[in-house]
Amino acid sequence: MRATGSAAGHAAAPPAGLRERKKRRTRDTLARSALELFDRQGYEGTTIDEIAALADVSQRTFFRYFASKEEAALSVQSMVESHFLAAVRARPAPESPLTALRAAVLASWDTIEEAIQSVVPLELHIRTYRMIEANPQLLAEHLRRQVELEEELTREIARREGLDAADPRPRILVSAFGGVMRVTGRLLSSATKGDVNELKRTIAEYLDQIGPALAENWRT
Repeated sequence: MRATGSAAGHAAAPPAGLRERKKRRTRDTLARSALELFDRQGYEGTTIDEIAALADVSQRTFFRYFASKEEAALSVQSMVESHFLAAVRARPAPESPLTALRAAVLASWDTIEEAIQSVVPLELHIRTYRMIEANPQLLAEHLRRQVELEEELTREIARREGLDAADPRPRILVSAFGGVMRVTGRLLSSATKGDVNELKRTIAEYLDQIGPALAENWRT
């Protein structure tokens, strides 16, 4: 039987799932190519054309996935933050807010390393974190995104607790939590692959200090 209509002479479109996997592979390849080049020749010394060439795609394809070189530089970090936010949303409802945040960040460490390494080696991610800290433009954008993440977390904690948006407690808690994560995040810039488990223990230790540190008399 001959094909009829506009489908005649055309191959069947690939399944949606296959298309999404191909798009994910292309995005990951571009991110990895960008971070490898930034690591070798510096952020400022790398062009979008060079990233596209290393990934074996066109410049037009690069811009389908990233709006800028800056976005490519922060892509894996953005994935880490999204992974953590999803872990918070998955915590059991009876958990207290701080317990939920602490458990989410520690639980996400159990899976985020695999997610990172599906894109880049963990050591490259750590070196990228150093690059972000050393580059004012990237650091400013990274901090802006952290503020956005804290806003998302504040809304999620308020939702979990059934609180009005004007209640200050979720924002205060998330600000304290975010401060701990920024302090421990700086430790990541000096970590090596063998130090990651130690970093996880340090995060837990620092988070456990939030309550006592705020409540105790430091002079005794």
